[in-house]
Amino acid sequence: MSNKHSATLLVSCPDSQGLVAAIANFLLTYNANILHADQHQDAVENLFLMRIQWDLHGFSLPMESFAAAFAPIAEKHNMSWEVSLSSRKPRMAIFVSKYEHCLVDLLHRWRIGELDCDIPLIVSNHDDCRGLAEYHGIPYHVISVNKDNKEQAEAEQWALLEAAEVDLIVLARYMQVLSHKFVERYPHRVINIHHSFLPAFDGAKPYHRAFARGVKLIGATSHYVTEILDDGPIIEQEVMRISHRDDVDDLIQKGRDLERVVLSRAVRWHLENRILAYNNKTVIFD
Repeated sequence: MSNKHSATLLVSCPDSQGLVAAIANFLLTYNANILHADQHQDAVENLFLMRIQWDLHGFSLPMESFAAAFAPIAEKHNMSWEVSLSSRKPRMAIFVSKYEHCLVDLLHRWRIGELDCDIPLIVSNHDDCRGLAEYHGIPYHVISVNKDNKEQAEAEQWALLEAAEVDLIVLARYMQVLSHKFVERYPHRVINIHHSFLPAFDGAKPYHRAFARGVKLIGATSHYVTEILDDGPIIEQEVMRISHRDDVDDLIQKGRDLERVVLSRAVRWHLENRILAYNNKTVIFD
């Protein structure tokens, strides 16, 4: 029950002595019962990164006063930080085109409670997945996108996302490139999935070209979206060995299995506030 009524603090700052003690002592001052704590020092970047979760039962500092109380410590150590409450479910929008395997997996995990979030809408540039959305009772919005109407289409998407107060956007095989302006609105809040052939087999029919090259491994990568295509901070990766007996259809099937698993892991870790992104890479806390 403690995890259902807890707060999680993510911190990054220049590394120095006494940081763990400063944060722990601050929480102890208000009678915090720490549930989990994990930290990492990046010696190359001289950075300290930490995730700490505590029980709010008996915590004497009202959370609406947390920012003001924590500010002196944050300013002293030049901290970037954010705090989240387990009682508030993140609101997640899913973008999809025609491939439905990642969407099906996310909706299943959401329905059984594995992904602790609300899904107020699904956005697509095709009508193919409408039945899945309707089955789960989620509004489904089709916004056609082409080279001539991209700005207008994204304006319609923004309006929907803002009205739904969306915290996270998941691209579940959404086969459109988001503009720089779009990505800027949601820093480290858009997660994408792609096959790990990139950049060797980018573009159309990557599995066909990988098969032609006789690859021995295929994979999938989930990452935060940035203005540089498929170059954002990597969250999770997975690979699978390929045999000479596998044909193109086998590669596609195995690739879809990897994409489902890798995307769901990334989404779950984000929802659980386990990710700190910095310098185009990530730390994933236990």
